[in-house]
Parts: sequence; C-alpha cells; structure tokens
Amino acid sequence: MSEIPWWALPLVAVVFALAGAGVTLLVSARDEYARSRAKRTKRWYAERKEAYIALMTEFERATYRLRAAYDSGQPPPGPFTYVDSVGPALMQVRLLASGQVRSAALAVHLLIEKLYGERPTPPLGVDPEKSVREMLGHVPLVMQQFEAAVREELGIEATPPLPPVEPPSRGLRSYIRRDATPAESRVTG
Repeated sequence: MSEIPWWALPLVAVVFALAGAGVTLLVSARDEYARSRAKRTKRWYAERKEAYIALMTEFERATYRLRAAYDSGQPPPGPFTYVDSVGPALMQVRLLASGQVRSAALAVHLLIEKLYGERPTPPLGVDPEKSVREMLGHVPLVMQQFEAAVREELGIEATPPLPPVEPPSRGLRSYIRRDATPAESRVTG
C-alpha cells in the first residue's frame, strides 16, 4: 500500500491547473498588450500621414490659385480664402506634428500667406511682377524642406529596400553525400 493520502492527487492536479491558468492569463495579457501597442503605432503613423498629405495638398492648391491669378492678370484671391481652405489641415498638423515638421509647415504657410495678403513691396529697381514671381518660386523650395521633415519623422526612405538575399537551396542529399574525391592525409599533405 502506498503512504500517499487520498487527497494528495487531487490537490496536485488543482495546483497545476491553477498554475496553467495563471500562465495562460499572463501570456494572453502580454499578447494583448503587444497587439494594442502595434495598433497604436499603426494609428500614429496613419494619422500623421493623412494630416501631412492634406496640408501638402492645400498648399499646392493655394500655390496653383496664385499662379493662375497672376498668369491671367487678375488680382489674387483674398487672404481669408486661403486661411479658410488651409486652416483645418494646418491645425491638425500643428496638433500632431513634431517641432521640426511644425516649423517647416509654418514656414510654408507664412510664405504663401504673404503672397495672398497685400502685394509685397519689391526692392528698389525690381519690377513688382517679378518680385511676386520670385516669391512664388520660393514656395517649392520651402515646401521641399517641409517634405524632408515629414520623411524624417515618418521614416520614409526615397530608395526602395534591397531585395532579400536567398541562400542557395541545399537538398538533403548535399548533407548526406560525401565528396567523391579521396581525402588527402594530413601526414602526406
């Protein structure tokens, strides 16, 4: 006869069942945390990307409106037209962006806002039409700095990643088969 009490076997089973349930709970909580963190990261990138694209689009539209107005000889639209169209996208970027991106976006905004406002006074001896055209020519340059800041923040690279290197496939025979040439002795060299 065994000297193990009758209640020992059920007690061991209950202890191991509780330990298994505890481990399962911990593993599922860790997986849920990792999953929610991945979702937050994905959402972070998506929110910023959408905001930056919307603002870049509004900047391009505003610049096009100015160019079209100056090409046709008409006065540019009023500054409130520009602020009303760019305002929501700019506010979203100001709330979401890092300092570098926010500064670059505001630089583009201020340059375009000057062009929509009163006609800037050109330096002495410069044709007023040429001065405005020069300022319009600066918009893509300042916009390029904004794009570079966005690329840096989001980790967007201009070059595609290298294709993965596939190792040569080796079948099972290559591991089993020995060289057909006789091996030289270490002594004879």
